[in-house]
Amino acid sequence: MTRIDKIKELLIANSTDSFLQHALALEYIKENNDKSAKTLFESILENEPSYVGSYYHLGKLLERNNEKFQAIIIYKKGMQEANVIKDNHSYNELKGALEDLED
Repeated sequence: MTRIDKIKELLIANSTDSFLQHALALEYIKENNDKSAKTLFESILENEPSYVGSYYHLGKLLERNNEKFQAIIIYKKGMQEANVIKDNHSYNELKGALEDLED
């Protein structure tokens, strides 16, 4: 059984678990399945905007797919959410990614 299969099995019992969805999205990225990963990240952020780690990974995915403008929007939204929940570490990671992209 693959890691993807294991995570999907766990999601059957708790389909809205952001941690499991995020883990699945990261596994999809490892397999170059950006479309499925993007869908999961967007779902996570729609249902739980404070899950700030997903902003970073979605932004990087968008960058890889030459969607610079969308990546900038995602990084900025993530920075706003990180401020709200006072997650300075995530804020700084998102800020660094945004600055790298804007250079």
